[in-house]
Amino acid sequence: MKIDFKHKQTAHCENGVISNLLTHNGLKISEPLAFGLGSGIFFVYLPFIKVNFAPALSFRPQPGLIFKRMTKRLGIKIKRQKFKNPESAKNTLDKMLANNIPVGLQVGVFNLTYFPDEYRFHFNAHNLVVYGKEGDTYLISDPVMENTTILTSKELETVRFAKGVYAPKGQIYYPVEIPKEIDFESAIKKAIKATCRDMLAPVPIVGVKGMRMVAKSIKKWPKKIGIKKTNHYLGQIVRMQEEIGTGGGGFRFMYGAFLQEASEILKNNELKKLSKEITDIGDLWRDFALDASRLYKNRSNEFDGYNKVADKLFHIANMEEVFYKKLKKAIA
Repeated sequence: MKIDFKHKQTAHCENGVISNLLTHNGLKISEPLAFGLGSGIFFVYLPFIKVNFAPALSFRPQPGLIFKRMTKRLGIKIKRQKFKNPESAKNTLDKMLANNIPVGLQVGVFNLTYFPDEYRFHFNAHNLVVYGKEGDTYLISDPVMENTTILTSKELETVRFAKGVYAPKGQIYYPVEIPKEIDFESAIKKAIKATCRDMLAPVPIVGVKGMRMVAKSIKKWPKKIGIKKTNHYLGQIVRMQEEIGTGGGGFRFMYGAFLQEASEILKNNELKKLSKEITDIGDLWRDFALDASRLYKNRSNEFDGYNKVADKLFHIANMEEVFYKKLKKAIA
């Protein structure tokens, strides 16, 4: 069985699954609009929690929250199921496919056989769509891949029941009700206000304040924990920023595209100006990642490199604070 499902490559898995599933179900929605409506920009620094032997930080909300926020704001009802038994999970998936319903799955990345080795790490919040089955092989639309791919029944079971943080537990989800009329204007304003609230939060580890806390830490690390450990910590920051969800520059570029769409829907030219501003900030995030990677790969000849990288992050935080204050005012 093979459902007539249109695969479209996107920059981020969760946004891509949202966009592709809803488009299949009759609501054509772009990846940037899905991302913005789900308030996808976020930042949190958790120095008291270690991931891969480095302080935890995230450039995105909790996995699944973008989808949850976006569908709630648009009044779309989503069916979600988790399973204790792999056989039950498989039977439910097969039943959905037999009923011509493509479904989203949460899976672990490490055992995705079609991923290049360098991208296979222990991260259990990846999203993809299953749109058919031929014999013992499932047809996969993974939005971060250029083309559709396949997984055997055993391979799919392995990634659906990966162990560890954010264990997917066979999670399956799909839209069951989409309103005929949607108030995009109200949803966009709510989404933008939530993003501004998150990024301007009066909490030292969240939003722009969290960025400044990381910048201060970078200045202290070389003397406090040594160069080797500092380089490992910097590597973790860059990996979380640019590889696990493209949360740094990539998310700013996507948010800029969202604001362009929003400006037309709301007939608000100020949002179009701010779209350019957040895109420029995205370029700064990419520069920060490049400079940090040169340091931890020992390719920088700058003696004071760590302070300079920290200062770049301070500058980004300052620019983002100004940006979100203007954005909040623009839709007031």
